Amino acid sequence: MGSNLALRTLLTSTRRFPASRGPPRAVLRLASRPLSVSARCMAPYYAWEPEGPSLKTEIPGPKSKEAIAKLDKVFDTRSLNMVTDYQKSSGNYIADPDGNVLLDVYAQIASIPIGYNNPALLKAARGEDIINGIINRPALGNFPPHDWADVLESGILRVAPKGLNQVFTAMAGSDANETAYKAAFMWRRQQERGGPNVEFTEEELASSMNNSLPGASNLSILSFRTGFHGRLFGSLSTTRSKPIHKLDIPAFDWPQATFPALKYPLEEHAEENAAAEKAALDEVEHLILNYHIPPAAVIVEPIQSEGGDNHASPAFFRGLRALTKKHGVLLIVDEVQTGVGATGKFWAHEHWDLPEPPDMVTFSKKAQTAGYYFGNPELRPNKPYRQFNTWMGDPARALLFRAIINEIERLDLVRNTARVGDYLFGRLEKLAARYPGEFENLRGRGMGTFIAFDNPRRDEFLRRAKKFGINIGGSGQSAVRLRPMLIFQEHHADILIEALEKVVTTWDK
Repeated sequence: MGSNLALRTLLTSTRRFPASRGPPRAVLRLASRPLSVSARCMAPYYAWEPEGPSLKTEIPGPKSKEAIAKLDKVFDTRSLNMVTDYQKSSGNYIADPDGNVLLDVYAQIASIPIGYNNPALLKAARGEDIINGIINRPALGNFPPHDWADVLESGILRVAPKGLNQVFTAMAGSDANETAYKAAFMWRRQQERGGPNVEFTEEELASSMNNSLPGASNLSILSFRTGFHGRLFGSLSTTRSKPIHKLDIPAFDWPQATFPALKYPLEEHAEENAAAEKAALDEVEHLILNYHIPPAAVIVEPIQSEGGDNHASPAFFRGLRALTKKHGVLLIVDEVQTGVGATGKFWAHEHWDLPEPPDMVTFSKKAQTAGYYFGNPELRPNKPYRQFNTWMGDPARALLFRAIINEIERLDLVRNTARVGDYLFGRLEKLAARYPGEFENLRGRGMGTFIAFDNPRRDEFLRRAKKFGINIGGSGQSAVRLRPMLIFQEHHADILIEALEKVVTTWDK
């Protein structure tokens, strides 16, 4: 009863102030209290968000067009989705300078975990520890804060994947993957030398300065076709999603295997899909054994996101883990987009029921910080400065992730995502049945709100969705991908479904 009363108080009080000013302190205190399950299910988690989308102009409207023209003089705007007024965005809703408010199921490319202007994060950001981290930003490898271990253990490491109890912090997803690659190369060469205590030869030291053997190793990272792992030099060599990412950039001669292309509905194509996954695993093993530049590691996304939201079964990933163990190759799981609750598990690879954990798991996006987890102490380089840069992450962002974790746990948001995802998938199934060809290859059942479908007029589909108050994204050639925040609930799903139906029933209007 107390929780419900508190929630009703929150609902009524928070309607009375403009989003641009944010919630008052009394609401911040109230919003930090745990809510009962019944209270969580009866109303939005953050009640000052709008009740639904509202459109006042076309998108972009006159104020947005003016802002775009001004920005274009000093900044490349060709990839612009929409100009945003972040002060007026709240919860699941994104606003623009013209007063348009859209339900955001793209969430800054899957990077906003618990809503715009979240009160818990506002409160955390005002804390002395985050302020200190911002204005006295440390070079973490040389001058870590005295409480850095406590910050890591109470935040990033508190949600570490099972079996992985150490972390290397980084700046972004690409950075996390590249440092994981470096760890894999150093580990492999260490094994070949005979252990961490074997010193480098003079020849290795000298040749490394000339980018030649034996100091510059002849090793590779095996990735998958249509995968995406970042846009820096090393990570870009493992990115295979779109040519536009890679054109004109020098790249390493590294191997790529076929990611299984599953057919949907899964239950109608079980035999074909199993054969596709076996063929993919056979190709991985062949490349591990025969590629002219031996792989030190295999990197894989639990769901290929930028490449078109491509899924594989838990059995495929268990087979991949078995192959890498069999041949002494590391397995890196790229959870940059899938991690932090989006799939109904905190980490997507928890769906696989692996007999032993991956060697490294990279993360970023919803964590608001970045890095990779690992467990094997031999993955820590044998000498200082081998895995190093000035910042090595950002304490303020690590503290923000801790606040995000606290809020995810307080509101049981991973379970919420699993429940709402099932509801949303069921509604999309019915929509797909009513409009054949518009919601093809619906995928993501049982994977929280990490759901996608194909549309033959995808780019126009995304543009039209804005006209009905929905900000949504695409991936690959024809996929429409849903990336709601963890606070997305059933009533948001209903708004989304109603808008998507309007998109496909008004093509010619």
